[in-house]
Amino acid sequence: MKPVSLVRALRPHQWVKNVFVLAALVFAGGERGALLSGDRWDLYRTLFAFAAFCLGSSAIYLVNDVMDVESDRLHPTKKKRPIAAGEVRVPTALGASVLCVLGALLLGHEAGGSSVPVMWIVAAYMALNLAYSLKLKHVVIVDAFCIAAGFILRVLAGGQAANAVISHWLVLCTLFLALFLALCKRRAETDLLGENRGGHRSILLEYNTAFLDQMVTVLAACTIVTYTMYTVAEETVHKFGSGYRLMWTVPFVVFGLARYMLLVHTQKGGGSPTKVLLGGDLLFFLNGLGWVATVVWAVYSHGA
Repeated sequence: MKPVSLVRALRPHQWVKNVFVLAALVFAGGERGALLSGDRWDLYRTLFAFAAFCLGSSAIYLVNDVMDVESDRLHPTKKKRPIAAGEVRVPTALGASVLCVLGALLLGHEAGGSSVPVMWIVAAYMALNLAYSLKLKHVVIVDAFCIAAGFILRVLAGGQAANAVISHWLVLCTLFLALFLALCKRRAETDLLGENRGGHRSILLEYNTAFLDQMVTVLAACTIVTYTMYTVAEETVHKFGSGYRLMWTVPFVVFGLARYMLLVHTQKGGGSPTKVLLGGDLLFFLNGLGWVATVVWAVYSHGA
């Protein structure tokens, strides 16, 4: 076995999803005036939490790929995964998963927690995703809510590590965005696999494009509304002392959701949100950079 194959099996490119752990630190940094001028231990603890979720997610990816090895071999793209392709043996994958679990719990312990230990949130995340891999991913709609719960746990863990209060609007926005992405992925898989989708995952037969299109549209609207409410909420304006500057990030969110939906419907993306985010679509990537730049300006420039 080549070490690079094992690294690929960990799916490090998926670690970008764990940036949700950093959300509380970024916005709390704005509240304190600057990210690094406050308590640096908040930064260190948040980075430990981020690393814990990276190892925790990799542990579950390994287990999931072992569970799905046969069905992945029937998938046009997933058959190239190291375990499905025979590049990594099942015992090796399971052993690496155990090590990742131990590492995730250790890093979670180092991340502390203002009221709830981050280690327990990481443990809950891994337990939820193990249940997802074993059973819940085969239950229609419940599978999408499991994915969304994982993102909410990331946000909550970041808040505990950074000793920051998480806005209820931000939690709701995370819920709707995660559901949006999960169902967009189901829509993309349905298009990609067509009539053969049941051979890869039987649950795909319980979804249909009309239902998925309706839900994706509703969830996109909910994401926009909750994010907009967060930017103009009195608590947000008071916290950052920068008026309604954060409101100017809303157009980037609307464009990003619209662009992503277009990619799904034209079958040019959506099967892997991570690949799109990391530059799979230039316009989407540039829009993301614009959002980041505007957030930095809105949150951190009020004290200048």
